[in-house]
Amino acid sequence: MKKIWDISPPVDEHAAVFPGDAAYSQQLHFALGPGCPVNVNTLTFSPHTGAHADAPMHYANGAAAIGAVDLLPYLGPCRVIHCIACGPLVLPRHIEHALHALPARMLLRTSAVARQDWASFTAIAPETIALLATKNVALVGIDTPSVDPATSQDLPAHHQLLRHGLRVLENLVLDAVPEGDYELIALPLKLVRADASPVRAILREL
Repeated sequence: MKKIWDISPPVDEHAAVFPGDAAYSQQLHFALGPGCPVNVNTLTFSPHTGAHADAPMHYANGAAAIGAVDLLPYLGPCRVIHCIACGPLVLPRHIEHALHALPARMLLRTSAVARQDWASFTAIAPETIALLATKNVALVGIDTPSVDPATSQDLPAHHQLLRHGLRVLENLVLDAVPEGDYELIALPLKLVRADASPVRAILREL
């Protein structure tokens, strides 16, 4: 049996979201009891809650919704690269040690303990995204809420993803994952008009 790492944070009322975005809420719609054989809940939350995949339409009007993107980038060989405590941005020099024979998917571990904290986190420099595009990377993931700083208005890293056709995963939990190569499975839901989708992201040993 191959080992599996669950790299998704819990999703409940305590899940952090971008300030002003919809917080997670859950209400019982049908209750198991006399005359009702099941429990059914109604959920309200941002599609950027927990581990999630951004769609191109999140940062470009007229671009694809998450339900229309190709699933291939979210499934297959993946490399976890450690750049722990590298500072506010992951720069090319922080990952150059692990770029040889890079698979099509790459996840960045930037902290010893992942935190869903919009107040302070490590983002990715746009030049790092551009470098990865030259390595035929199809997907970039990170253990922080966003590839751009929380205060960014022009979102340069997101627009580098758009320019090069890369997909992205955010809010991963890589605390227990050693640097190295794995199989990634992190499929978004087929939400046909949504700008993102939650994923249940896992890594499996090769």
